[in-house]
Amino acid sequence: MAKVAFIGLGVMGGPMARHLAAAGHDVTVYNRNQQRAEAWVAAHGGRSAPTPAAAAEGADAVLSCVGADRDVEAVTLGPAGAFSAMAPGTLYVDHTTASAILARRLAEDGERRGLLVLDAPVSGGQTGAEEARLAIMCGGSAEAFAAAEPILQAYGRSIVHIGGPGAGQQTKMVNQVAIAGVLGGLCEGLSLARAAGLDLDKVLTAISGGAASSWQMLNRWPTMSRHEFDFGFAVDWMRKDLGLALAEAGVHRASLPVAALVDQFYAEVQALGGNRQDTSSLLRRYER
Repeated sequence: MAKVAFIGLGVMGGPMARHLAAAGHDVTVYNRNQQRAEAWVAAHGGRSAPTPAAAAEGADAVLSCVGADRDVEAVTLGPAGAFSAMAPGTLYVDHTTASAILARRLAEDGERRGLLVLDAPVSGGQTGAEEARLAIMCGGSAEAFAAAEPILQAYGRSIVHIGGPGAGQQTKMVNQVAIAGVLGGLCEGLSLARAAGLDLDKVLTAISGGAASSWQMLNRWPTMSRHEFDFGFAVDWMRKDLGLALAEAGVHRASLPVAALVDQFYAEVQALGGNRQDTSSLLRRYER
């Protein structure tokens, strides 16, 4: 078992760190809100540290799951960042959905320090984190992936090495673009069914066994039809992720008209006060 530092104990990071502890790893945690870190330790054991550097000192592996690029930079390269305390050969895995540019920068900085660096964003939401059923898409060297895979098995159902530094983040962008398109279509279909006066439960039964079926349909159609939008991944975070994807598309001159349109629709949901509602609240834009 490894000595692991986990940085960031939000709705994703908290359960992921818990699975590491349950798997027998020696876990030290850091969270910007120290009370949350202390509560985690009280519930799951291990130790809390006052800074990312303190958490990383002496660790075999350091993992992070924070908010955005600026947060990743702060916990790695900041004045009390983890990189300053990590010995050569230590593994760093970032589960944050961040930019591919930052992922490559961290890999380059890590290489100069003799670290193994992997960008490894996840998909599966809070439920996937709680139930250890996350899809993990990894970018980095083969050596970094080989070191990380046994640790990631604590909460990953699918763990795939995509390619070099940044490839994991780029794959997560593809994931979010695909989800945006599916949700847009699902909202339009549900809106049409409601406008036509159809029984929404019967419509779901009729179409969910055919080509229209998707995870979003099976898991969100019933709650969307009841206007329930409290299921984890928030509109604010989706807009952050789509912003990353649209920026990356600009670099490669890729056309993402559907993702761009759905991003605009999510801006309208934010204007309606839906910032912290889950992504299925896109339906609100169709039913104003």
